[in-house]
Amino acid sequence: RAIDVETSVDAGLRVFVDRVQLQQVLGNLLLNGIHAIDATSDARARKLTVGVEPEGDVSLLFKVTDTGHGIDATSLETLFQPFSTSKAEGMGVGLSISRSIIEAHGGRIWAESADGTGATFCFTLPGAKTFAG
Repeated sequence: RAIDVETSVDAGLRVFVDRVQLQQVLGNLLLNGIHAIDATSDARARKLTVGVEPEGDVSLLFKVTDTGHGIDATSLETLFQPFSTSKAEGMGVGLSISRSIIEAHGGRIWAESADGTGATFCFTLPGAKTFAG
């Protein structure tokens, strides 16, 4: 799909979650980003960025950013509600399931967007930074 994927993950981070459920959340956010990028027809860069960094002493901040058209303010309000979708083929359950998974692990999830510049989905999870040596 000619999408550049960049990752930025601090070395030594550990997260304490169910691996399969975390993969489900990240997979959903990545797929949504790919769909958003595919929906753009202009000449903007086709880029998806995934990052993980410490947030304070006991949490990790995950970010998935796309270069799609972004999310309008009205949609941002209902984004994580069940059966809320902007896709013709979408069922509207992916983000609500993701929210349930993240909240069940003691985290929170949200989206940020400036219309026309892409979107960033963020979530926090309990984690730790470990140091080698």
